[in-house]
Amino acid sequence: MLFGKGSKLNSIFKMKCPRCQEGDFFISHPYSMKNIGKTYTYCPSCGLKYEKEIGFYYGAMYVSYALGVALFVTCWVSINLFFPDSNVFLQIGVISGLSIFLSPYLYALSKIIWANIFFSYDPEAISKFKESSKS
Repeated sequence: MLFGKGSKLNSIFKMKCPRCQEGDFFISHPYSMKNIGKTYTYCPSCGLKYEKEIGFYYGAMYVSYALGVALFVTCWVSINLFFPDSNVFLQIGVISGLSIFLSPYLYALSKIIWANIFFSYDPEAISKFKESSKS
């Protein structure tokens, strides 16, 4: 069950709450320039507070760096494999263009990956939240 409910990959690629995997993690789409990278304070479905402490998402910079390096290596190897006669300026242009184009998505991806490192799936989170909000 690689992408099924309960897996970290389900939460990451659907950009859902790491705990209940139903509530949205981000306020809007990663390419919405008005709300780029903004997360909800609490999960709308299970009430999880997304920011454990002030500055919690500073650690996502390391994940973002790793994603950027992976993008660079993937592009560089692909260009050299499929277009062996390409010059270095083409490689720099393609890698720079892709990095700029994908940066909002990679930023959002790094935040959701970082959150999934620290929060785990709880299938009963929504029912617990609804039960506690009744009292």
